[in-house]
Amino acid sequence: MTPHIRALSVHLLTATGAVFAMLAMLAAVDAKWSLMFLWLVVAFFVDGIDGPLARRYNVKTNAPEFDGVLLDLIIDYLTYVFIPAFALFKSGLMDGWTGWFAIIVITFASAMYFADTRMKTKDNSFSGFPGCWNMVVLVIFALEPNFWVSFVLVTVVAVSMFLPLKFIHPVRTERWRNVSLPIALAWTFFAGWAAWVDFHPESWAHWGLIVTSVYLLFAGIAQQVIPERAA
Repeated sequence: MTPHIRALSVHLLTATGAVFAMLAMLAAVDAKWSLMFLWLVVAFFVDGIDGPLARRYNVKTNAPEFDGVLLDLIIDYLTYVFIPAFALFKSGLMDGWTGWFAIIVITFASAMYFADTRMKTKDNSFSGFPGCWNMVVLVIFALEPNFWVSFVLVTVVAVSMFLPLKFIHPVRTERWRNVSLPIALAWTFFAGWAAWVDFHPESWAHWGLIVTSVYLLFAGIAQQVIPERAA
């Protein structure tokens, strides 16, 4: 297999995320929330592995006719932002004006964030919450908190997108990666299991989601507070 074919295959793998996004949207339209999240988890997994493959096979050099970064951003907006926001609104978990507030804030703020050239830090983390609303909304579906709690959560997370707070990339942030990557994989497993059992309130996966979500949400901020030891 030539370097061009390998690199092109990575682009094709990334593009499958668009298919999974459509399948998730079709499930969401029919209010099949568990199926929707299962497709989003699959898309999340693909998004986690296509980046390392793109760097390994040097897609920018070997398949430059496609812009992998742009392709990834298009799919991420669908799977991370648009579909989860739609689900949060249509599910009734945030009723009335709070639902309208959520979809407007999530979609608008995320569009601005995704276009922000300052989103990445020097250590390949994110400056501000990276628009992973699929993770936030899945946890809301699993725990079903009072809609006021959801309202506060959405508001705080949306504001944090534009604050000088660091959020790790589990694959690309080298510091604590030996912990962050397994936890990200565990989150994916717990998310898939929670959706598979239709977000049953007594599912043990919910506790796993809480623990892993707290780590992924605050690890970057902890790295800002805790100085890195000199090599």
